[in-house]
Amino acid sequence: MSTLTTQQKGDIDKLWTEFWTGGITNPLTVIEQISFLMFARLLDVMETTGERRAERTKKPFKGRFNGPNDPRRWKNFKQLPATVTDADRKRGMKGMLEVVRDDVFVHFRKLNGGTTFAEYMQDAQLMVQKPSLLVSAVNMIDKLPITEGDAKGDLYEYLLSKLTTAGINGQFRTPRHIIRFIVELLEPKPTETIGDPACGTAGFLVGAMQYLLETHTSAKGKVKGEAGETIYTGDLLEPYRAHIQSGMFHGFDFDATMLRIASMNLMLHGVDNPDIHYQDTLSNSFPEKFGKQATGGFDVILANPPFKGSLDEGDVHPTLTQAVKTKKTELLFLALILRMLKKGGRSATIVPDGVLFGSSKAHTALRELLVKDNQLEAVISLPSGVFKPYAGVSTAIVVFTKGGKTDHVFFYDVGADGFSLDDKRDPISENDLPDALARWRKKNAKKDTDRTAKHFMVPLKEIEEKAFDLSINRYKEAKHQEVKYDPPKKIIARLRVLEMEIATDLSELEAML
Repeated sequence: MSTLTTQQKGDIDKLWTEFWTGGITNPLTVIEQISFLMFARLLDVMETTGERRAERTKKPFKGRFNGPNDPRRWKNFKQLPATVTDADRKRGMKGMLEVVRDDVFVHFRKLNGGTTFAEYMQDAQLMVQKPSLLVSAVNMIDKLPITEGDAKGDLYEYLLSKLTTAGINGQFRTPRHIIRFIVELLEPKPTETIGDPACGTAGFLVGAMQYLLETHTSAKGKVKGEAGETIYTGDLLEPYRAHIQSGMFHGFDFDATMLRIASMNLMLHGVDNPDIHYQDTLSNSFPEKFGKQATGGFDVILANPPFKGSLDEGDVHPTLTQAVKTKKTELLFLALILRMLKKGGRSATIVPDGVLFGSSKAHTALRELLVKDNQLEAVISLPSGVFKPYAGVSTAIVVFTKGGKTDHVFFYDVGADGFSLDDKRDPISENDLPDALARWRKKNAKKDTDRTAKHFMVPLKEIEEKAFDLSINRYKEAKHQEVKYDPPKKIIARLRVLEMEIATDLSELEAML
């Protein structure tokens, strides 16, 4: 449930429109620019919290700014005029636009000692050219609840939902409730390392963080927010805090704007130093640059890789093409995820339906690899409208563990996900996801045998016999309902009555001619 009020959503909509009319029309750029400003405000809030704690505990505090009067701090530059006169400029004064563009953004690039954070902020720049638009944006962001627990996450989700209507470079966001379902399928633990080889705006990584907060908050740690919502403090995560902040979450993408949004999204959800990198994970350079992550580096991988057809085979790392001889990215990503997982590591990955039943050698080889050399645990079919309005593609979630042995595979046919399956995606009452999760957790090869039900388990031998076809329809059986018909004499009597009515009507028509 979102904690944003109608008024706050209205403020975001208004800000969005102002950016649009101010000449910034690419939705991704608008989100990025708003993100930068939210981030600038958050840095100042974190600095103030650190200063107050240091004052209270009498312990030294190493801040990100040069004291309370640093002009790069939100509380200081938000009071500046939009611009200054030439005379003021000669006296060393600056307007808000100049300070943000020339000082604040330079400061972003130097944060965290020039490590990972600096990497994805290197190209960060203020796209706002109109001083009045910047002042308006700063004033509006100053009113938004980005310091209140879950509210900043909800605010970000609302911003990202703006991409729904815009569509982005053939990529599409995984809906929040589908992310939540996938995370709950795998139940990540605070000691584990989690990755996404095509992270986009980091939805899966954020989803994992939110799940950890909710499952590791004591009764005392649950706090009521201003709108009456429950805020999970994650107080039981304290022993794992260092790992969560800088060792747990790893994401890769080759869209620089996405990476900056992903980084700030994670930071706004409480991950201070996420490991996010600009990288095509299918390419030759991935194992060279990130050897630890590229091979056997992860306990958990959550992914919705792009289904963009084929790519340049020459740049694909040979370990992937050896596993599956293909140019199709949806197959190569599954081979990549298997390589990235530790032995015993697990993944839930969204794939287009073609992966499940495609008849090419590569399709069959990949499915055989999943089933025979690893433990394929589940194939959960999603309805085709889940990714509307971006695409009507039919998809499924495949759940597997690296290594191990497949005995039975759990199948579930999700008919509804709680939203209409048209472009509007309005909330509806029908939702199979809670049932799918409950059935998955209680799956039993001896009991789940009814092939006319939404869920059942299929033994390995049968999958092998069907050329490793993993589409649910190959195994599902239709329910045969006995239809009762009237006795033939009754049907003939009704036909004679009809015949008489037709003859009467024809006679009346003839009389009119």
